[in-house]
Amino acid sequence: MTTTKRTRKTSKKAEAIQTRKPKVTAPQPMVDLPPNPFTFEVLALASKQRSSAKKVEVLKKYEHESIKAIFIWNYDDSVVSLLPEGEVPYSSLKDEQISSGTLSTKVNQLVGTMEYNDTVSMGNATDLKRGRTTLRKEWTKLYNFIRGGNDSLNSLRRETMFIQILEGLHPLDAEILCLMKDKNLYDKYKITKENVMEAYPDIVWGVR
Repeated sequence: MTTTKRTRKTSKKAEAIQTRKPKVTAPQPMVDLPPNPFTFEVLALASKQRSSAKKVEVLKKYEHESIKAIFIWNYDDSVVSLLPEGEVPYSSLKDEQISSGTLSTKVNQLVGTMEYNDTVSMGNATDLKRGRTTLRKEWTKLYNFIRGGNDSLNSLRRETMFIQILEGLHPLDAEILCLMKDKNLYDKYKITKENVMEAYPDIVWGVR
């Protein structure tokens, strides 16, 4: 008699578990970036999306020629960099004497500090933006650093121009430029060439 009651109770409990409706988690609303966002803000927001469709949605929403130019350099095999591969040195002997490491190291240190202190939350980097130029403005100079862009420049002048741009950028935008230079953008921002092709079908690949 006791065994029967336990069995009935167990059966009812199992039935209740089977018929219980699964909890549905409401999708989190996408963060709205401020007008004319920094490139790192757009790439970071797209990168953190879990689905390819959402990544593409972000890229479309914040479409800009500067972002396209960065992806073209990074993913188009016909784009050949004329800049030395690897870390970017300091622009002068004086800089090297008063600072340890390279300019790439300095950029990485600044980025690490910002991320550790959470001072670059999406749409909330206003204080860090003041007095700095942006990739949205500087992207038109990128042709100077690739084969066929401005071959009249000598190597020293070209590398000096690149360093000057880096020094004027927000550190996270400068980091993008360093990654893009060596086609390593995916190391930090999980955005594939396929995502870019879907978001920007007007890009013509392989003809640089």
